[in-house]
Amino acid sequence: MNSTYLEMQDVLDQLEAALQEKCPFSLVRVGDGENIVMSQESVWPMEQVLQERWAIKANLGQKGLRLPNLKMRDEVAASLKRATIVGVLPRGDSTIKAPDYLKRPLTDMIFAHYGIAPALTCHACVNRELVQVPRFWHMLAGKRVLLVTRELDELQAALVKEPYHLDIVSTLAFDNYDQMDETLQWIQTHQDDFDVALFSCGVNAVILAERTAALTGKVAIDFGKANNMILKGRAN
Repeated sequence: MNSTYLEMQDVLDQLEAALQEKCPFSLVRVGDGENIVMSQESVWPMEQVLQERWAIKANLGQKGLRLPNLKMRDEVAASLKRATIVGVLPRGDSTIKAPDYLKRPLTDMIFAHYGIAPALTCHACVNRELVQVPRFWHMLAGKRVLLVTRELDELQAALVKEPYHLDIVSTLAFDNYDQMDETLQWIQTHQDDFDVALFSCGVNAVILAERTAALTGKVAIDFGKANNMILKGRAN
């Protein structure tokens, strides 16, 4: 992967510049779930995909999507090609609880298959680090925030208080991939009402964050499990 790898402070520098210059910016991430969605009938046969524990959980309604879904596969791959910064797991990384073959080795196969070559990458768990850094919250101070997630009430209640003090101007409940088109339509229609969008909606957040930045020219962040860090003090 011939990209520039950014440490967290570099990611924050990029984010700060985008906020100051009011230019489109999307931070998205690739973990085991994104890998499994993109591996459908590309680097793996569907039968193999559907046997994975993650895929079984998805088809029980626990991941905000159901498989097979080749349309989503193609949308995730397309968004990864266009996103500003793509979080990937370093080789041998143990931050997320998944078998190694579902992590960086599978990402490398998928990126090669689709020709995904992000100019800028960072650690896939950067979102977990960001929420623990005061500089991130200072940057969002005074910005109008759109929050899109399943756990709306709880997360919104936490983010408007100490130590975050976010100005959450709009919230959208997002439960599964079937809501993708109407959600993006709403975001485009209301693009003048917010400055930053935070998405905690599993693999859907890759598409939502990249498309939001492209359609509205705003800053959009795949917030991932950061909501758990805020609500429970841990990532899982």
